[in-house]
Amino acid sequence: MADFTEHQLMQLKAALQKRYLELQHEIRDELAHTQDISAEELTEYLNNIPDDIDTALIDRQINEMRELEMSMRYLSELDFGDCIDCGNEIGFERLLAYPSAQRCIDCQSRFEEAFPKESHSSL
Repeated sequence: MADFTEHQLMQLKAALQKRYLELQHEIRDELAHTQDISAEELTEYLNNIPDDIDTALIDRQINEMRELEMSMRYLSELDFGDCIDCGNEIGFERLLAYPSAQRCIDCQSRFEEAFPKESHSSL
């Protein structure tokens, strides 16, 4: 695990939780008009999603939530803050700005160059 102080770990945990809640609210807002429909109506609705719902955005938000969940698990297991590619420390400021970052800036840049369609900018 990267060498963070207890205070930095608390800040990172708060940033992870804050971003997770923001994503939940964003998804809920995007799907707000589905709150008052029955399960059957919801199934029909999901099979015929209206054009005003940005499904690509929701998909990205859900994927980021999964990354955040994984980061929270790593944080609790004290296996957090190391780049998954090179093993170097990601850096406190980067993690504070982008809590689910799994790569250091250099490795993320190389990843985005190699896989431009699979990556989303996190710099």
